[in-house]
Amino acid sequence: MKSTFKVLFYLKKGSEKRNGEVSIMTRVTVDGKVCQFSTKQSILPENWNVKAGKATGKSAGQINKLLDDIKASLNQIYHEQQRRDNYVTAEKVKNEFLGHSENHATLLDLFGKHNNDVKQLIGISKSASTYQKYEVTRKHLENFIRHKYNLSDIALHEINLMFITDFEVYLKTICKCNSNTTAKFMQFFKRIVLIARNNGIIIGDPFANYKIRLQKVDRGYLTEDEIKKILELNLVSERLEHVRDLFIFSCFCGLAYIDVAGLKKEHIRKSFDGNLWIMTKRVKTGTDVNVPLLDIPKMILDKYKNKLPNGEILPIISNQKLNSYLKEIADLSGIRKNLTFHSSRHKRMFYQLLINKLDVYCFSIGNDLETSLVLRYA
Repeated sequence: MKSTFKVLFYLKKGSEKRNGEVSIMTRVTVDGKVCQFSTKQSILPENWNVKAGKATGKSAGQINKLLDDIKASLNQIYHEQQRRDNYVTAEKVKNEFLGHSENHATLLDLFGKHNNDVKQLIGISKSASTYQKYEVTRKHLENFIRHKYNLSDIALHEINLMFITDFEVYLKTICKCNSNTTAKFMQFFKRIVLIARNNGIIIGDPFANYKIRLQKVDRGYLTEDEIKKILELNLVSERLEHVRDLFIFSCFCGLAYIDVAGLKKEHIRKSFDGNLWIMTKRVKTGTDVNVPLLDIPKMILDKYKNKLPNGEILPIISNQKLNSYLKEIADLSGIRKNLTFHSSRHKRMFYQLLINKLDVYCFSIGNDLETSLVLRYA
């Protein structure tokens, strides 16, 4: 099917300046799809021939010469893209004319290619959550560029400090992002700009005079007494008992939900010291994790040994349900904190066990999991 191409010039309604002149716009149409941009010229309406799309009057010669040059350039770009590329769109023709072509790589195009690479590495060296964060950042940038500049993309060489700070303001005001969420989006944005710089697409660093600031957040932690309350809680619900087991296991191992969910028998091994260790990799980062299997998490594993399907060693449920049930456990324990599975990784006692080299001893109160802790220095 033959591609259709058309260029015409028109006056923009509602753009009248103080001197009465109106902006002259260019409309590019390819296969029925349209895009517009300004010629950066203006004229009095009475000096414009609507039907011909041409200027009349004293200054007509100069303006019409410019319009002819624009039309000739657009025609050349259209035919070149037909020859060079698999497809042509009005947007592509406009972008190349305005200097946003592939020869002048654009931000969202590079971001998209980067995200496709990340997507292919999910489960190898990248996590699905990392890919999702890059995608959300790209979407925010796309919306910002359209909101601020009425463009679908922007050339990488046009990114400067003002663009960066304007994007930060947009995230905080229009998107209602808090300071740390904004900082995270800016970090992902900066990585794409760094890729452009490292590949010679741009010269210099637009972020050189911009500092990304993350505010320190008190994530909170559970005290030893609060852990005891959870351990000693008499739970009649098997559902809540499973949730407690998972939470306590993570407290003593410092593992994220996704890492606990992926644990298998082969991840529990004897180390050089003759003791059992958890040896796995973090799903999020792919880094090695080697954690000594202390008595309480070992008792939890023993409780479910050979009782679960598909080689599972813990009774895994969804993270959303876990957090919902943990709130029930917090209420039953009298703990007035926002208890989530993630908070198990910020429990101060876990770090004390490592830093102070404490031994943990357990004694039974009714069953193995209703346990109190006696701490002493090794």
